[in-house]
Amino acid sequence: MQLLVIGPGCTRCKTLAQITEQAARELGLIFELTKVSDIQQIMAMGVMLTPALAINGSVQFSGKVPGVPELKALLQKAATTEKASSTIEASP
Repeated sequence: MQLLVIGPGCTRCKTLAQITEQAARELGLIFELTKVSDIQQIMAMGVMLTPALAINGSVQFSGKVPGVPELKALLQKAATTEKASSTIEASP
């Protein structure tokens, strides 16, 4: 699972990165966490408010730092979708 924390590196962005990693670890997910702080990349992604979080290339929210339970729900949903997608691709 690809997780992108999007923002200029402010305190809220760092907090989002920390709790996103915590939530993913608590769920036992295999993930790669990347921070995107380049303003040109942020704008190219269509993010106008930071911090933001993208899961597997899709921006899930912006302009807030959700709690761990909300992040876990988002990550669990993405993991379920990802698993279902890989099952469909693997089917003959």
